[in-house]
Amino acid sequence: MAERPTPPWADQMPEGSFISYAPSYEVGKYFDRFATEYYTASDGTKMKYYFFDPTEYGFPKGETYPVLIFFHGKSNALEGDICINYTGAELYATDAYQKTMGGAYILIPIANEYRDEEGRTQGTWAKEYIEPTHELITYVLQEHGADAGLRFLFGNSAGARFVFRIADAHPEAYDVLIPVGTVDISADERLDAFDANGIWLFYAEGKRDEFNHFDRDVVPRMPRLQAMKHCFLFNPEWVYNGDHGISSINVGIEMGQHCLMNAMQSNLMFADGTPMDERLPKGMTGWIADVLKERGSAR
Repeated sequence: MAERPTPPWADQMPEGSFISYAPSYEVGKYFDRFATEYYTASDGTKMKYYFFDPTEYGFPKGETYPVLIFFHGKSNALEGDICINYTGAELYATDAYQKTMGGAYILIPIANEYRDEEGRTQGTWAKEYIEPTHELITYVLQEHGADAGLRFLFGNSAGARFVFRIADAHPEAYDVLIPVGTVDISADERLDAFDANGIWLFYAEGKRDEFNHFDRDVVPRMPRLQAMKHCFLFNPEWVYNGDHGISSINVGIEMGQHCLMNAMQSNLMFADGTPMDERLPKGMTGWIADVLKERGSAR
């Protein structure tokens, strides 16, 4: 294997730490659990989506289950089915994660991304997608009889920004927001609307994110976030993989600390069963289960 580039933060790691270059889970193992479908919105926008139905994997029909809706990051739609994993959704379809949550539908809308003549990615989540995507979500959940359950919005990077934007427009339609890797937090008046609608927020952003400036853009907003009725802040000093190593991903630019969704897909648990945050002894699925216990599974 060719020698990997040394991350620019390598000399800042705590003593005894090591660099980890890959997540601890296998990519693509559960893709066959997701059905691939298409939806055309009222404005003519046609979008692909993936859907996981827990009643096809041991959970009884006729019950109310939450819906986990995942939005991918920039350029991920161009990767085909691997996008399922890149959103962070794949492992949430596993038996273990589903058991902890008591069963959950999973919906992954896909943006119509493409590369322009200069090779740059275009067509990522923008305001033009808000209404078509909201229509898609409404349609799919009604078609599958899944519209009664709590709606969780996950988003990775550009998808995390979109979580805020679609909730800004429709705070009455969504129940829990889990944006991962964005500093584009909703304005104070929209946070007020979130509180008025009973929305819970799990805000995940690493302090050393290579693409975002945590101290400049997040720290000033933290008092307002902490003042929300239901807000959990997950802002680790270092982003880790399941092997306890500090995450490094180099694709011409270092982005290991930006890819916090890898840790989220690991359920915020190390492979040896210890939590990445002592406040989350059962990881992300445990936090979801706690929300469902407090709020109930129905909207």
